[in-house]
This record gives sequence, structure tokens and C-alpha cells, in this order.
Amino acid sequence: MTTLYLVVPCYNEEAVLPETTSRLTKKLDEMLAAGKIGPESRILYVDDGSRDRTWMLIEKFHRETPYVTGIKLAHNRGHQNALLAGLMTAKDLCDCAISLDADLQDDIDALDQFLDKFHDHCDVVYGVRNKRDTDTFFKRASAQGFYKFMKLLGVDVVYNHADYRLMSRRALDALSEYREVNLFLRGLVPLIGYRSDYVYYDRQERFAGESKYPLKKMISFAIDGITSFSVKPLRIISNLGILVSLLSIVGLLYALISHFTGNTVAGWTATVASIWLLGGLQMLCLGVVGGYVGKIYSEVKARPRYRVEEHLKK
Repeated sequence: MTTLYLVVPCYNEEAVLPETTSRLTKKLDEMLAAGKIGPESRILYVDDGSRDRTWMLIEKFHRETPYVTGIKLAHNRGHQNALLAGLMTAKDLCDCAISLDADLQDDIDALDQFLDKFHDHCDVVYGVRNKRDTDTFFKRASAQGFYKFMKLLGVDVVYNHADYRLMSRRALDALSEYREVNLFLRGLVPLIGYRSDYVYYDRQERFAGESKYPLKKMISFAIDGITSFSVKPLRIISNLGILVSLLSIVGLLYALISHFTGNTVAGWTATVASIWLLGGLQMLCLGVVGGYVGKIYSEVKARPRYRVEEHLKK
């Protein structure tokens, strides 16, 4: 019998946890009755340093429900680190693990299809959204633009896939060998290279609580994804520097010709505009290079990506 772990990162999710636990418990009961999973299957909640009653509720459901277990991180480490902590905790206890959000916007009825693909010898199964009708126009446009931009930079990401995925124990063992501190699992998992497939589903509206991914976090997450998996921005800077240098040479030749032909005119506007243009380009380039230096700084320190404070065990 397949032992399945559902890995659910949580940050201030007390509003959704009772309903989430009820729905996931019911779903596991159905799958157990159908013979798709074994009795050792679990819901593994990961409390990412929540400030509300999230951990208290996890402990409560752990006492009341045989399916529920959980780990509590010592402090908030962000969604990707919390997800990794859950997956690394589950990898030695399960045959496969499926990661999903606590708000259950990802359709849990698709879990059967994930397991069907797993039983068909797939090590990684990606949950892919059929459409983005529930998103605002801005979120839909920015998300689609992000995936296309990542592809343009040569990063192997699955279009319209977030973190709803199944990974076999073999795939989880492979993931544990990747040691980078700056995590972007959507780009990291495809590097594993084992057999994979897709499950398509419709994303639901959040039934309670607020999104934990405001615009600021989404932008930061996108920058992490780009700088962790592509050096093309550095090549773009090099090409931009060459282009600006060529244009500067052309401008210098024009200035010399104008000087010797007596056509020079005091061009305050042109001078100031060129200074601002070059200054802006320099600041932009320094910012991009600084972003990569910052990544190197984080990696060479090799600090722990997370620390588990408590682990509920059956």
C-alpha cells in the first residue's frame, strides 16, 4: 500500500485550518477506502513561525485526528523553506509526498490523478492550472509574463505550475542533494530529471483568510527565481554596455566633427540628458550585479535553511 504524505506549509492560517483539516481528512478516508493509499498516510502541517493560533490548532488536530502530524519551525523562514522542511521530514516516512497550499485553492479532487500517475511510474507529477479566471487581471498578466520571461532566460519551469506537485521518495532523495540557500523549487525540481507528467485542474477561490503572497513578496519571489537559475541578466548588461559604448563613440565623433566645422552650440539639455541616461544605466547594472553578489554572499555562509523546533509524531 502506498504511504502518502500531504505537505502543507502554514503561516498564520488559523482561519482556514479547521476546514482544511476536515476536507483533507475526508479525502484521505475516501482514498484509503478505495485502496489507493495505506493507513500510514498523513497530513503534515509545517508551521512557518506563525504568530496566531496555527500551531495550537495543529496540536489539537494531531490529538483528535490520526492523520494529522506537524512540525514547527523555530522562526519564519518563508514559504519555500517551509515547504522544503516538510518534504525533507516526509521523505523517509512516505512512498510519495504531495505539496499543496493550506487554503486548498488547489483542487484536492485531483489527488487521485496524481496517485494514478505515480503508480504509472512517474517520480514527479506537476499540478498545472487549466486557466487563471479566478485571478485579477494584474495577477494573471504578471504571472503569465513571469513564466514567459523565465523561459526566455532559459530556465526550465512548468507553465502555470506553482507548488502543487507529487514527488516520489526517490525524487525527494535527489532534491535533498541540492544545497542552495536561495530556494526556488519551481525551477529546482525539473533539474532532478526523473520521469514526470502533468495533472490539469481548476484553481478555486480562497474560502477564508487572506493571501500570504502580496505584491511585494511576489516580486521578491520572481527576482529569486530569475537570479537563482539564469545568468542571462549579466550577459544583457554586458551587451548593453557594449551598445552604450558604441553610441558614445558615435556621439564623440559627431562632437569632434561639429567642433572643427564650427557648428558647436552650447547643448545643456543634451549634456544633462546624456549624464542622466548613463547614470541610470550604471545604477541599473550595479543593482543587477549586486543582486548576484548578494546571492553569492548568502550561499557561501551556508547557514541552515530552517530549524525544526517541534515535531509531532504518532
